[in-house]
Amino acid sequence: MRAHGPDGVETLPRVGVDVPGAPAACRRTLVERARWQWRPADGGDPAAQAEQFLAAHGLPLHDLARPAPRHDPAGVCGAALYVSAAAGAALTGGPSGAPNPVATLPELAVVVYGHGPTAPPPATPPAARWWRGTFVESWSPRQHAEAVRAVRAAIGRGDVYQVNLVGHAAARYTGDPLPALSRLAALPGASYGGTLTGAGWAIGCASPETLVELTDGRLITRPIKGTRPATTAGRAELLASAKERAEHVMIVDLERNDLARVARTGSVRVDELFAVRRWCDLWQAESTVSAAVADGLGLADLLRAVCPGGSVTGAPKLAALEHVAALEPVGRGASMGALGWVAPGRLDLGLTIRTAAVDAERVHVWAGGGITWGSDPDAEVAEAAAKAAPVRAALGGR
Repeated sequence: MRAHGPDGVETLPRVGVDVPGAPAACRRTLVERARWQWRPADGGDPAAQAEQFLAAHGLPLHDLARPAPRHDPAGVCGAALYVSAAAGAALTGGPSGAPNPVATLPELAVVVYGHGPTAPPPATPPAARWWRGTFVESWSPRQHAEAVRAVRAAIGRGDVYQVNLVGHAAARYTGDPLPALSRLAALPGASYGGTLTGAGWAIGCASPETLVELTDGRLITRPIKGTRPATTAGRAELLASAKERAEHVMIVDLERNDLARVARTGSVRVDELFAVRRWCDLWQAESTVSAAVADGLGLADLLRAVCPGGSVTGAPKLAALEHVAALEPVGRGASMGALGWVAPGRLDLGLTIRTAAVDAERVHVWAGGGITWGSDPDAEVAEAAAKAAPVRAALGGR
């Protein structure tokens, strides 16, 4: 059953605070204190406005190099931060692309949490009256393959080196969507598993990828690029693929450049390159890039530097975004953005791959991959389907 807020706007039922990156020891005591959301019609600089809103509610993030203050169990704990791919494109000066298919979803949201009484474990709900219809794709396999060929032609002209193409699908549903979205967090390898809800929308995330983390004064990003089936042969094939390694290294270089814009001079390093890790039934290649945070770096400037993530845009980033906007028929919505936790001295944002979102009628999913000169159109279509399959399965069906 649905509920309505004080302004009459339909809201989706809540099942507790399960924001990716939220401190595990605090989750049962978190209580929402304040919320701010941004849409393009609101105008202004959303990154600066988000930083100002957080400071006004007890979370000053204008100098991320400052040591984390002592945690106050009676005060503000931290905040959920969601930044869409479209908002990230706007921050970096690129086109926002096609309209968001989840019309109720903001492009940026901040939810500040404090501590309340320890909540009892949630009661086991009765059998969920959840029904999901058949997913309808935003483009056909033929259209997806044609978009891959268009990117290859752009690479041949020297316009870009790599472009990430993302497809979308939506299905009607009835019942409470949050248990279904929460199941995404249980998928193997979902380092950023969790949910975030608002008036008429909800996001469920099963992402394995770190967009940016701040730990002990160092900024860390862990780009993922390169996929194969999680078999012995698939792992060997991924490790041996010159195409996948070249695609991966391009994005590592892009991420090094992004961090260098906001890091202490000379501190950027690649800590791990092309490590193969598992997510559900797929092998994926992941690297770790880190840098010392520059003195005086604020949250707004950090978001401008890293959003949207290089592994879901391409290289060069702005040129890739132009092709994304021209080729993708449906907006990226909740996918390919950022979702996680921010607090003074602590920041942990996942890249919203393997992510679903709902409005009042439909559940939406996205999947894609990086296109290089060596990409095979049919193989890219198959890879996107393989990435989407565990998400769709977790969301259930008829």
